[in-house]
Amino acid sequence: MLLTLAGIVVVMLILADAFETLILPRSVIRSFRLSRIPNTLLWPAWRALASNITREGRRDRFLGFYGPISVIVMIAIWVAGLIIGFALTTYGLGSRFETQRHQSTFLIDLYASGTTLFTLGLGDVIPTSNATRALMVIEAGTGLGFLAGGIAYLPVLYQSFSRRESQITLLDAWAGSPPSAVELFRRLIAGNALPEIQRFLKHWERWSAEVLESQISYPQVAYFRSQHGKQSWVSSLTTVLDVSALVLSGVDGIPTWQARLTFAIARHAAVDLSQILGAPPRPSARMRSVSAESLVAAFTGAGLSFPDPADTARRLEQYRQMYEPYVAGIAHQVSMELPSWTRDTQRRDNWEATPKRDVEAQHL
Repeated sequence: MLLTLAGIVVVMLILADAFETLILPRSVIRSFRLSRIPNTLLWPAWRALASNITREGRRDRFLGFYGPISVIVMIAIWVAGLIIGFALTTYGLGSRFETQRHQSTFLIDLYASGTTLFTLGLGDVIPTSNATRALMVIEAGTGLGFLAGGIAYLPVLYQSFSRRESQITLLDAWAGSPPSAVELFRRLIAGNALPEIQRFLKHWERWSAEVLESQISYPQVAYFRSQHGKQSWVSSLTTVLDVSALVLSGVDGIPTWQARLTFAIARHAAVDLSQILGAPPRPSARMRSVSAESLVAAFTGAGLSFPDPADTARRLEQYRQMYEPYVAGIAHQVSMELPSWTRDTQRRDNWEATPKRDVEAQHL
């Protein structure tokens, strides 16, 4: 009887965790969840292996495999748990099965549970009691439900990823790759398009809200890496915060209202995702290595003017303290680089680069 109760508890835990992950459209804050096992056990080992890869491109590709694999591992854990849970339940009821060898062992219960969950219907193991028959019917229905849930879950997961990445790709031409706030303003000023900063902030306000909502509902999307090198959702979110913080700190000729809205939702995303991903705030190397005064000087060199550079530097430092520890914690957790405030202007963007294989083909 204790085994039956244990099996029922296991099944209920699996079903509750799957419901919260696949169906419930909101975050669940709990110290232990089966769906977090890949990120708790597999991710640290995966990240440690990646650290031994010296070439940046290969390391990034290796890390890129983790997101999809973690989803497969999560589903495998659920399936294995259900098979074991139902097997414990039937075994606790006395293994009421008829087989060719007439043996009642826990392995027979596991086999019957597995073939029932996957609705194979081989017929070589037959239940002989009403309770066992009822359990097998319930398990078969559960298997079909998991199939339907998986079919619905994966497209939604990849749609969230695609929506996130399409906007990130656009940032390449605006702020470079990797992006930087100074480079964004330098390009706008060079193109006599500084008023476009309002449209930029408006678009990225919506993007930040979509990233927040999608990755709270589907945290595994956070581990999916961008298809292009030198780009990531972490660096994009940080750049948006950098730009918003600078405008709020005081720039001649730029209204602060839209920057205030964008900064609010972008910081909201950073703080909430830090909690969801289990990434506590960390000291930011950017804050230690780059002072607010030097940043104001860099922006001045890019063509911006400030009514009071000293006051702008002080306010910028205050805003940086509000978000940099959170994005630093997230970057460490998902093993993505934070963007720098400035960049080498001689470095080519992704859209300007020609893949090596194409260059080789031109010489054949």
